Amino acid sequence: MAGAWGQEQGSGSGGEEPHVVVEERGPLLVVRLNRPRVRNALTRAMAERLAAAFAHLDATARLRVGVLTGTPPAFCSGMDLAAFARGERASLPDRGFGGLTARPPAKPLIAAVEGAAVGGGFEMVLACDLVVAAADARFALPEVRRDLVAAAGGLLRLPRAIPPAVAMEMALTGEPIDAARAHALGLVNRVVAPGTALAAACELGERVAAHAPQVVLATKRVLGRVRDGELADEYRAHRQELAEILDSPDASAGARDFLQGGQDRGRVSP
Repeated sequence: MAGAWGQEQGSGSGGEEPHVVVEERGPLLVVRLNRPRVRNALTRAMAERLAAAFAHLDATARLRVGVLTGTPPAFCSGMDLAAFARGERASLPDRGFGGLTARPPAKPLIAAVEGAAVGGGFEMVLACDLVVAAADARFALPEVRRDLVAAAGGLLRLPRAIPPAVAMEMALTGEPIDAARAHALGLVNRVVAPGTALAAACELGERVAAHAPQVVLATKRVLGRVRDGELADEYRAHRQELAEILDSPDASAGARDFLQGGQDRGRVSP
C-alpha cells in the first residue's frame, strides 16, 4: 500500500516520486527517505511527512512495527544544509528532527541502514529501537566540522548507546565508524550484506510483530525508561542550551562555507 497513502504523504512535484515513501507490509510500516541525489537530506516538508507517518503507525492497530530506511546510496545525510543556510529547519517543535528525535513512536521502530547515516541522519538512527546495518554502512556526527552542534539528541543518546569515551571522540572529531565497529560497540543489532538491510529489518520486524501488541508496547516502555532515564527533560534543556548556537550567524555561515567548498548538497565528507 505505498499506494495512496505514500503518494499523499510525499513531497515530490511534477510527477516525481515523493520524498517520503510510506508502505504498509502486513503489520509493518516501512518509511523510506527518497532524495537519493542529496543522500536523503531532510527538509521541513519531509520532517512533517515523517511525523505524520509515525503518528499513523501509533494510531493504526493493524500496524505493529515501523521500519525507517533511505533510498541508496545513503540512509540520511542529515539536514539539507542549503535549506538550513536559508533559515529552514527540518525539526518540529513537538517531535524534533525528522519528526522523530524528540518523540519517537510508542511502537518499536527499526532503522535499516545502507551507506551513510550522518549528522541528523545518525541522530534519527539513535532514536530507533533496533538497528540493522549493511556492512558498508557508516555512522558519524560531523557537525563540529561545519561549525555546528549535534542538537537533535545525538549528544544525549550516543553515550547511552556506546561507551562514553568513544561517544566523546566521535562527537569531538566528527570522524565516522563503520558497521562492524558499531556492532562491536553494541550500537547495531545486525550487520548484513550490502543491499539487504531493509529485507533483514523487515524480517526482524515480523518477529517482533508476531507477539502480543500490548506485551511488546509494555516491554518497550520499561526498557526505554531504563535506557533513557530522564532523557525527555534533558532533551528540552539541551535544545534550549543550543538554540542560541544553532540560530547564530556562525552556524549559517558554517553551512554556507561547507556548501561553497565544492561538496555535494547535503553530503558529509568524513
